[in-house]
Amino acid sequence: MVGDLGIEPSVRLREGVTVPCHTLRPVAHYRAALPFGEAVFTVPRRGRQPENILQLTLLQRIKRGNPDGKVFGMKKPKWVVAKEQTKKAAAAETVWLFGLHAVRDALENPNRQKLRLIVTKNASDKLAEAIATSGITPELVDPRKFNAPLDPQSVHQGAALEVKPLDWGKLDHVCAGEPGLVPRVVMLDRVTDPHNVGAILRSAEVFGACAVVGTRHHSAPETGALAKTASGALERQPYLRIRNLADGMEELRNMGYLILGLDGEADETIDAAVEGHRDQPIALVMGAEGPGLRQKTKETCDKLVKIDFARGFGSLNVSNAAAVALYAAKP
Repeated sequence: MVGDLGIEPSVRLREGVTVPCHTLRPVAHYRAALPFGEAVFTVPRRGRQPENILQLTLLQRIKRGNPDGKVFGMKKPKWVVAKEQTKKAAAAETVWLFGLHAVRDALENPNRQKLRLIVTKNASDKLAEAIATSGITPELVDPRKFNAPLDPQSVHQGAALEVKPLDWGKLDHVCAGEPGLVPRVVMLDRVTDPHNVGAILRSAEVFGACAVVGTRHHSAPETGALAKTASGALERQPYLRIRNLADGMEELRNMGYLILGLDGEADETIDAAVEGHRDQPIALVMGAEGPGLRQKTKETCDKLVKIDFARGFGSLNVSNAAAVALYAAKP
């Protein structure tokens, strides 16, 4: 028999006997060669009793080594397979941080899982206190044979640290802010340059933002280049990557946030938009250089605002624009 996941039709055997099946929950589908022909049917979950003759037959054959027919294995939906593969890849993901500042701050971060530290004698001396705090045993190497798997152009300063990406938790928890402080959040719409994101993290930490939020896809992941540009801010400033930016914006709106999208063609300035709302949580949404904010992102904002420029030339790169916007939107 062939049935949809969770809803299965009745089973008609060759002799004409109909066995009703009332499985109304997610089930595992198996394909087996039975004496009267091949069929796809379900196996009860572990600990449950079989509900029909086909389930009982399959379980008996599995226990006996299946001498009469061949079980081809569980047939999972494609979305389940893709989800499992993504989860497995995320669990195996590691990041190589490099540069004295980035490595020192990661070593001193108790929430950072550290795997391997490669340093030269000179870098080891400069990082001695941080290495002692972390408890990790460094691998000393010759500066001419620095064997960390980094881009040849990376300015590593004799220090490289393999780590697991940071897990900051969920959006609603991180963006709830701290007691006594009015939250500010920076949201990035497809900003993919790690140097820009690193600079934004640095500005966000300086101006007291509670998070920088990007998308899981089409945004800069946590990398050594991003960490080096952030100059230690990556270990202090939460960097979240969520599945859907518009959904995240709606979630923040439901938490009381005013959502402002930065758009060079907007009519209202950011200073005018925040006037009277400085005691309210504010999310500043920044688009990538060139394309800017996507249409869906614009439609999800409460207001589109611009930075007030002194002269006719009004173009800033996204990291500079984020710094100016954070300053203009200070509580």
